[in-house]
Amino acid sequence: MNRPLSATIFVIGGFIGLLAFTYPLVIAGLASSSRFNIAPHATDTTLVTMVLLLICLGVLLTEVQGHAINAKVVAALGVLVAVTSVLRLLETAVPGPGGFSPIFVPIILAGYVYGPRFGFLMGTLTLFTSALLTGGIGPWLPYQMFAAGWVGMSAGWIPKIGNRRIELAILAAFAFAWGLLYGFILNLYFWPLMAGDTSMSWQPGVALGETIARYGAFYLASSFTWDVARAIGNLFLMLAIGLPTVRALGRFKDRLTFEIS
Repeated sequence: MNRPLSATIFVIGGFIGLLAFTYPLVIAGLASSSRFNIAPHATDTTLVTMVLLLICLGVLLTEVQGHAINAKVVAALGVLVAVTSVLRLLETAVPGPGGFSPIFVPIILAGYVYGPRFGFLMGTLTLFTSALLTGGIGPWLPYQMFAAGWVGMSAGWIPKIGNRRIELAILAAFAFAWGLLYGFILNLYFWPLMAGDTSMSWQPGVALGETIARYGAFYLASSFTWDVARAIGNLFLMLAIGLPTVRALGRFKDRLTFEIS
């Protein structure tokens, strides 16, 4: 009976995430200067983070009340979040090439096996916990949480394929695509507040098509190479551990005998 309420919370969360990424466009449009200024995000980071955590808590409570998940599943989520967060701690100690991080493949696989809601919680809480461990708390945190949550959630929408080779190919392509898309999305939160080449900066009153072209040029010039390293790293890591991890998580899922989507 609580599933509609849980779905409503997700819709609200998605709207808040969309607003969080796009409202700097409004701020930049109202500003009289286009000089780089990330200060507006310094004041809203705590609020957006708390709202996002409340969304996660609300989803968990409604799912538990509706018996869609049980205490074992919540414990499983906690274990997976903790293990994946430690991976990011190790990444901080021994940085990988470019933007590669080992945390995205576990988030994708958890969402793929356990469903979009579990994947969203996995991505969001992993980024929050790992930020506490690594000291990576800043104005970027809630945006990273939203984007990682979307990674896990969208993985839950991948259709299940009986052919293992096709399944692995789909997961690898998905991991590669999100390696690029993650950076492409994250840049949105600060791009309108940056100054630079006018052909790549956001300008109020510019047509939508040209705005998209400017952002594409900015992305290619700023973080595309960095994100390619993440995408390639995701691809090879998925090829290496994807199928064994899916089988292991699947066996664990059968023992928990839960439903979540």
